[in-house]
Amino acid sequence: MSSPNSAPLPSSFDENHDFYNENGFDKLWRRFREEPLIPLGCGLTVWAIAGASRAMRRGDHKMTNLYFRRRLYAQTFTIAVLVVGNLYWQKDRVKRKDYEKMVAEKERMEKRERWLKELEMRDEEDKAWKDRMARRVRGESADGRGVTELVKEKTKELKDNVVGDK
Repeated sequence: MSSPNSAPLPSSFDENHDFYNENGFDKLWRRFREEPLIPLGCGLTVWAIAGASRAMRRGDHKMTNLYFRRRLYAQTFTIAVLVVGNLYWQKDRVKRKDYEKMVAEKERMEKRERWLKELEMRDEEDKAWKDRMARRVRGESADGRGVTELVKEKTKELKDNVVGDK
């Protein structure tokens, strides 16, 4: 007899699509699309530092100072873009976080309901198994009659057959 529920037990990672789908490159690309000026400021900062290090190796102090000033401007630009972007996107981020919390709560409740259903099914299976084992220990058949009653019934049936044949 197969069990009524042969489905595998649920996992805590079943419904977390971001866990499976978004890798590092996808996250980087999403963030670049959300705020494209920040990577530009970082790129300008790296370019200025590289230029300053080349100028230092050449011994050109005037260009070294110029590149260091450019680095300062690039970093200031990056920080300003971060602050302005944060102020601009703050309401959107709050709304998105609220929405994500609502979706997560809904998913959590659905998962909880599935777990409860799974536990109830397992409990029913366990009760049925215990009931079958208890009947087997008591010597009852599937229809609830005891061994003594079955033997008495079979004996009477055989007696009737033997007496009827004579």
